[in-house]
Amino acid sequence: MIKEFLPKVRKLLAGYIQVRLTWYFLLILLPLAGLSLFAIAKSQTVLEQQTGERTQGALHTMADYIDLTLQNIEQLSSLIAFDMNVNAKLQSVGQEPAKQSFVHFAQVMDQITNISTVNLMVDQISIIHMPSRTVISTKLGGRKLPEGAEKQEWYQRLMDAGGGTVFFTPQAGESYFDADSVHLIRTMDPYNRTIINPNLLVLSVKKSALIELAKPLLPSKNANIYLFGSDGNPITSTGASVNSLVWGKREAVKTIRKSPETSVEMVTISVKSTYSGWSLMMEQPLQEIRSHTDSLKVFTYGIITVSLMLAVWMSWIVYKGISAPLRKLAYGMKQLRTGNFSIQLADTRVDELGYVIESFNRMAENQKILIRDHYEKQLLLSKMELKFLQSQINPHFLYNTLDSIYWTAKNYEADEISEMVLNLSRFFRLSLNKGNETFSVGDTIEHLKYYIKVQQLRFLDHFSVRYDIAEESKPYHVLKLLLQPLVENAVLHGLEKQSRGGELFIAAYLAGNRLVLEVCDNGAGVDNERLAYIRSELEEASRLATEGTSTDRKKGRDLFGLRNVITRMKMYYGKESEFRFESGGSAGTRITLLLPLEQCASPLEEQAS
Repeated sequence: MIKEFLPKVRKLLAGYIQVRLTWYFLLILLPLAGLSLFAIAKSQTVLEQQTGERTQGALHTMADYIDLTLQNIEQLSSLIAFDMNVNAKLQSVGQEPAKQSFVHFAQVMDQITNISTVNLMVDQISIIHMPSRTVISTKLGGRKLPEGAEKQEWYQRLMDAGGGTVFFTPQAGESYFDADSVHLIRTMDPYNRTIINPNLLVLSVKKSALIELAKPLLPSKNANIYLFGSDGNPITSTGASVNSLVWGKREAVKTIRKSPETSVEMVTISVKSTYSGWSLMMEQPLQEIRSHTDSLKVFTYGIITVSLMLAVWMSWIVYKGISAPLRKLAYGMKQLRTGNFSIQLADTRVDELGYVIESFNRMAENQKILIRDHYEKQLLLSKMELKFLQSQINPHFLYNTLDSIYWTAKNYEADEISEMVLNLSRFFRLSLNKGNETFSVGDTIEHLKYYIKVQQLRFLDHFSVRYDIAEESKPYHVLKLLLQPLVENAVLHGLEKQSRGGELFIAAYLAGNRLVLEVCDNGAGVDNERLAYIRSELEEASRLATEGTSTDRKKGRDLFGLRNVITRMKMYYGKESEFRFESGGSAGTRITLLLPLEQCASPLEEQAS
């Protein structure tokens, strides 16, 4: 997906200035926006941390206060448990209470009632006389202990503690103890080892009284405080979901959880008492803590949105002010490239871009004048020179042919002269060819055969001819009489001195995007000094033809045919064409023409139209 998306983005950035300008503005604004958002996030983190530290400190103070309350209740239980008067009255009652026993129970009731009245945290004080299974309560009066109490959890924990203090928080319907209270249970007269079935003391504290101590810590009406016992089970809370929580052995002081009732994210801060092992946990909606930074966040988002809109707007203004004239200039240049030199761009700007557009208009006008007054004249001159060069070939060949006819008539009989004249007439007929400037490779080779036959008759068949013409090269077109001067050069300067065994080789084939024409002979080659001179002269002729300079600058009479060929080739085929002259001393000479295939695909007349 990303690999397909990135090229489209690069294309947009490369093809549209407005997109690039917008992107540049965004590159400047986005780091600032990111820094602002980071600052908000950091401030939220610091605020949450500070809130957590303050809340944790307050909870520690409240836990210490609850510990102090529990210590006071435990000390109160010790005063009652070790009261000799109370213990003596309880021990005087047996398993079957007598009338006097009820008097003792009433006296004990009065004494513990006075104690509970003094301590407001204690909701109820109960003494269980185990021999008679009688319960004396400051709130409920007297009643019987139900059967099976010794098997319940609270009794087993008390026995395991060896008469020590046990805090018991019953669940609803779990025992006959009040489920809305926390109960401190211990044995009476614990140091008296003679008692087999000791009496029990129960001090009850309302859960609501304990949670009321912590309510002042609540920062909002949506916050809650939970109280857990040393076993991790919930005791009480200001919320309704206390039964769904278990303290366990969590080590995290600060956590974030979702409320089971509202699914709102809540931040919980927890502390654990070192004395009682009880735990306090306060939860508060995360959104309330972050509400102090929400206004700043909204303000920052507003700034970012406005900045992005300004970036797009500014990029559009810049685009209209700068890029639009550039697009107009691009349109004008495209018109010039297509040959519309009359293009004039309308613009009323007086700044630098207006100056550029005005300069473009002047350039287009000057270009038009230059094309009309100079290049058209130069083109006409080149065409006239090309025509002149072609016209020079026919007389040059005609003189040599007439000379050949003269010597042939002198040395041979008339039949051979007639054959020579016949081939000569065919050669001139194809040379004229209704004014065509190019021939196909196949027609060019057929044309050369007439000329070569004339030369073979002239030199008494002292040389043979071998052709290697590739079929795929025959449809391509070359300039008229381009190969004839090369063949003439090979015959007159290479094979004329051969008495026998001479061979002329002509080849045509395709190599890449070029048409290759070769004329080779095995006659007398060119020595190194002469070869260097020929190459330098031909390179000079090639340079002059490529630059469009008139060949009249070179007045030398030698190398006339080669100069003619290379000049015509460069004028027509341009600098992509190539002329190679190679000779190996006595190993003959090879001349190679490499022509661009694109310009050989059709006749010159069709290309001109």
